[in-house]
Amino acid sequence: MNILSKFSAALVGGGAFFSPSALAHDAQKPHVEPNGSIHVPAFDLPESVFLSGESRAALKRWRDVYSGDIAATFEACPAFEGADMSDIPNIRKCRAEFFYKTALYQSVVSRYNVTITPKTISGVYVEIFVPVDGVAIDNKSRVLINLHGGGFTTGSRISSRMESIPICSVGKIKIISIDYRMGPEHRFPAASEDVVSVYRELLKEYEPENIGVYGSSAGAWLTAQAIARFLKEDLPLPGAVGMFVGGAPTSLNHAAFAWERSDGAYMNGALERHNYDGETQTISYFQGVDIESPLAAPGGYNDVMARFPPSVLITGTRDFQLSSVVTTHAQLTRLGVKADLHVFEGMEHFLMFNPEFPETREAYNVIVRFFDEHLGK
Repeated sequence: MNILSKFSAALVGGGAFFSPSALAHDAQKPHVEPNGSIHVPAFDLPESVFLSGESRAALKRWRDVYSGDIAATFEACPAFEGADMSDIPNIRKCRAEFFYKTALYQSVVSRYNVTITPKTISGVYVEIFVPVDGVAIDNKSRVLINLHGGGFTTGSRISSRMESIPICSVGKIKIISIDYRMGPEHRFPAASEDVVSVYRELLKEYEPENIGVYGSSAGAWLTAQAIARFLKEDLPLPGAVGMFVGGAPTSLNHAAFAWERSDGAYMNGALERHNYDGETQTISYFQGVDIESPLAAPGGYNDVMARFPPSVLITGTRDFQLSSVVTTHAQLTRLGVKADLHVFEGMEHFLMFNPEFPETREAYNVIVRFFDEHLGK
């Protein structure tokens, strides 16, 4: 059967070729309901054949060593659930101290040599990252702001370091990571307010076109929310932004974000044995908050998104935020905003956090090149 006849048969048969073997397996075909929902039979999903030997080895090490290390970090400290609000900062500190002992963190700090300096800017705690061998001459008047991931609950001084150390070293540029307020102690828009406070101060030292803002996961959401906030407060926009393993949030209704019911959430949630439908209700930072606004969900407002600075977006084919990222890229492109999209085959939500993956190192290079191209000189 040639390719045209196969295609014709697939159209007529709803996706299955009319052959004895296909008809014999009709019972195992995906079943499509009138509303478009598809019931898919269980199947095995091996690692992608496009992954290199180095990537496969890194995946094995992630499964065998790093994932257990990270789980142990959380198990070694008290849980947020049931804890007194006054104890939450100490729990985060406990997690950070344990995380610094993990093989994953040690592999990062041994690979990338930077200095980390704590500081308070406008009452907000930040960590400043500078390459040990100095900032590049072309970057002396530039700075990047990192907004860490962690579900608006955790990640301060953990994800923030994993997102800042490599890019600081590779790009030879100063990075300021903001330890913004999170849940369960705080609610939206506390994090956005902290970003604005730090950004205002940096505008006294840097030209806006020389400032870049980026974040991963929840930090990607916060990056988009920060741009919306800058616009509302008539602040000059940064020269470029990066949104990684997360896009600009869009509301489904007043209490849920749309990504929860996207292909990325359902398909990759199935791989993780997790149902993301209703996930907003588990994020304490948004509980009791009406998220149908451009400040909380800028992705739903074209007039806001059309004013975004040049944006670089990164995700993986097995990232549960895949749909959010590619939809944000399509929207920005449609609205005439310069936007680059990079999707890495076989990579999950952890893409940005483990430089043992060649894909992750490539992502760092993509980020560095993009900011170098779009920030002011």
